[in-house]
Parts: sequence; structure tokens; C-alpha cells
Amino acid sequence: MSNSADPSMIGESTRGEDDIIKRIAAILGRSPIPRGERHIGDDAAILAPFVGQALISTDVAVLGVHLDGSLFPLEDLGFKAVASAVSDLAAMGGRPRGAVIAVSSPPGTDLEELHRGIADAAVITSCPIVGGDLTRGNDVSIAVTVFGECPGGDAVLRSGARAGEKILVSGPLGRSSAGLRRRRAGAPLQDELVVAHRRPWPRIAEGIAARGAGVSAMMDLSDGLGLDLHRLADASNVGFVLDRVPVAEGATESEATSGGEDYELLIVTPNVERLRMVFADRGLRQPISIGRIVDNVEERTLRGERFARDGWQHQL
Repeated sequence: MSNSADPSMIGESTRGEDDIIKRIAAILGRSPIPRGERHIGDDAAILAPFVGQALISTDVAVLGVHLDGSLFPLEDLGFKAVASAVSDLAAMGGRPRGAVIAVSSPPGTDLEELHRGIADAAVITSCPIVGGDLTRGNDVSIAVTVFGECPGGDAVLRSGARAGEKILVSGPLGRSSAGLRRRRAGAPLQDELVVAHRRPWPRIAEGIAARGAGVSAMMDLSDGLGLDLHRLADASNVGFVLDRVPVAEGATESEATSGGEDYELLIVTPNVERLRMVFADRGLRQPISIGRIVDNVEERTLRGERFARDGWQHQL
């Protein structure tokens, strides 16, 4: 956590800023620090050497864009920011090693509440926050950069899918979108589907297992199957034929295909039996088969009909 004063904060009490940083560091310092590493407290973090390939990804979460502040507490924005970033590591079969965060917020923002959500996500994903920065801004936003590793150097890409291979997902879809709909209708924060929206769970164990099973392509479903499957097919220069969409209980098929923020894994493999065996051996929920890859890049269908390219996208 940087201790340098931001120019916009000149004139504020240095003691006040230092106190805020100390309180935040205490909130984030819930996980033991591995021997030889140095996390929050210096100008830069020190991490032990990475094993295999090093993975790096960045995500940004903005209040009012990624979370409705009139419906959800600020803690949830912090949680979602870290969880969505870690999900990118899971999508490549990676193991989290750490993250740095940069928070921008207007005066009066409850930074401790925000960082409690960040800390919760860091603990459940085993991805410690090793540093970061604070500054003043017009909106509450969190930029999260995560670091991970793939022992063996075999990170799974989007571009490896080949004709004849099977398409699977790690679980039913549409829970997050259904949860947002239910919250808008007055459902409590503890509602099961509402929790799926406000506290997404990155499929880290599933990603590592899929990589170990030798899958050919993979990505996380952050923007909806109707958009992300097309992205994977574009990267692999293939088409696809879907037989079904596994809709989560309480969700609609539209929410399952285009709602986004499920963070289940989209998996393509030449050997479904091996994938299922590895998942079973590790005590993981069995992945769900939904279709197959085809050569023709123009053939992209669901139950024989054109599968629309539809999902959540930023309006830039």
C-alpha cells in the first residue's frame, strides 16, 4: 500500500491518511505471509519465484456500473472486484499468488467497508493483497491486478478448440442475473440467487483440474454464454453446435445465455471421460456437456437455430 500523498489530497491531514492506510492494512493482513515474501508496508511487494508460467491480469470494478449501490453494500463491490479478477486466472488453469489494488473514491467513502469485501474475497480465493494505492476521484472504482502461476507451463488458452471436441460448462448458468432481478424485486441480500450476484465464486479448483485433464480451450463466463462462446470460437477459428443450455434453478434461459457474471468455466476437451474422472477424483461437481465444436466458423447454433451473439458489454 503506497504511502505517497496524492496531489489532490495536499492540505489533508497526513496523519489521517496514514491512519486510514494502517487500518486498511490491518483489514487486508488476515492471511499468513509466506517465508521470504514481503507484502503491504514497503514501496513494492516481494514475491517468491513463480513456478512454471507467470499469469497476470487486470480488472476494474466501478460502483454504479458493476454494482448497484442502491441495492448492495459497498463491501460487495470490493468482493466482486477481486473475485472477477481471480476468475481470469481460473480460466487459464492458474493458481493465484497475489494481487495489487488501486482504489479511487470521493471524500466520505467508507474505505474500511470497501476493503472488508476485498479482504473476504482474498481469503476465499487464497489470493493475498500484497500492495496497492489510494487516491481521490469522482466515483468509487477499484482496479485489481492479479498474479498467478501455471506449474508445468501449460496455461489453457481460448484458441485451442478443434472440430469434434466437446463443449462443457462447470455449472448451471443464469444465477447472477436472476439474483439481480430478484434483488430489484425486493429479495433480501441473503437470498441464494442474490448472493450469487453479490458474492461470485471463481472456479479455481475446477480450472486447475481441467488443465490437469488436458483440455484444449477454456475461459470464464463473465459476460454470458451468448457472448463468451463466440469469443472462444473466434479465437479458435471454429464454429459450434449446442444441444442445450443448463439453466440454473430460478433463472430464465435468457439470463443463462446473456446475463453474465456467472464466472462458471467454459471448457472444450477432446476427452470428456478423462475430464469427468479428474473432477470426480478431486471431489468437484461434474461439468455439464452442452455441445461440440465444428469446422465451419459460420455454423453457430443452439438446438438447430442460430445462436445470437448476445451478452453483457460496456458501452464505451
